Amino acid sequence: MVSVVNERIEPIKKCMFLVAGYGTRFLPATKVMPKEMMPILDKPLVQYGVEEAYEAGLTEIAFVTGRRKRAIEDHFDTNMELEAHLKGDPREKSLDDLRELIAKCTFSYTRQSEIIGPGHAVKTGKILTSNEPFGVVLSDDLCFGTGKGVLAQMLDVYNEYRCCVIAVERVSSEDTDRYGIIDGSPIASNLFDVGRLVEKPSAEEAPSDMGIVGRYILTPDIFADLEKIEPGVGGEYQLTDALDRRAREGRVLALEFSGERFDCGSIEGFVQATNYCYERSMF
Repeated sequence: MVSVVNERIEPIKKCMFLVAGYGTRFLPATKVMPKEMMPILDKPLVQYGVEEAYEAGLTEIAFVTGRRKRAIEDHFDTNMELEAHLKGDPREKSLDDLRELIAKCTFSYTRQSEIIGPGHAVKTGKILTSNEPFGVVLSDDLCFGTGKGVLAQMLDVYNEYRCCVIAVERVSSEDTDRYGIIDGSPIASNLFDVGRLVEKPSAEEAPSDMGIVGRYILTPDIFADLEKIEPGVGGEYQLTDALDRRAREGRVLALEFSGERFDCGSIEGFVQATNYCYERSMF
């Protein structure tokens, strides 16, 4: 494999979380509560994502948020009244993991004025990335890597090739219209050089069975691509369309990661994730 050598690599520190969506598949629960705050066992979805970023060394957490999402900001902040109430109580230990995130990470927020697609959300978050490479997490996709987290696996690829990296998994033909699908050439057993990407194609139009899941490592040149795309599938600005431009004009790699992923944007996937975590828990 051809890789970049003799070049000092500045570690990526920033990770953008796209959390502005409405969560309509979980109404009425999400009428007031952000879908990202829905718990898998005793921990909200978004905390799992931040823990994954933190494990990968991404400690500058940037949220692209929206209306009704204040609970996310409050979650990643100190609650003096609660901590005083729990002081000396055995239940105080339940906050230890969250306290570590709050102590070791920084959190910034900007609001997406219109919910018009993930491409628009990433472009909105540009103000928080300081023109540096950055990770992107969609908390709906709950991922558990084998050996190391999915973002950490992707960073290994980025550190070698220095280009955009997307996470993919194999999907059934009847589900291709729910994913961005890649057309790529293998350069390793689990790594693909992407030639093009298609957002939510039918089974007949899908170029492969490799679907994008909600983990990305993006380079700053993606913002120029985002400026050039038009509304696509669903009338929204699709990140897949910008990545298609990047694949044609630069380079995009797709990693078939090692681990498990659950679509917690669906009730079925949410229940599967809950059962998976319960079976491996200390409850």
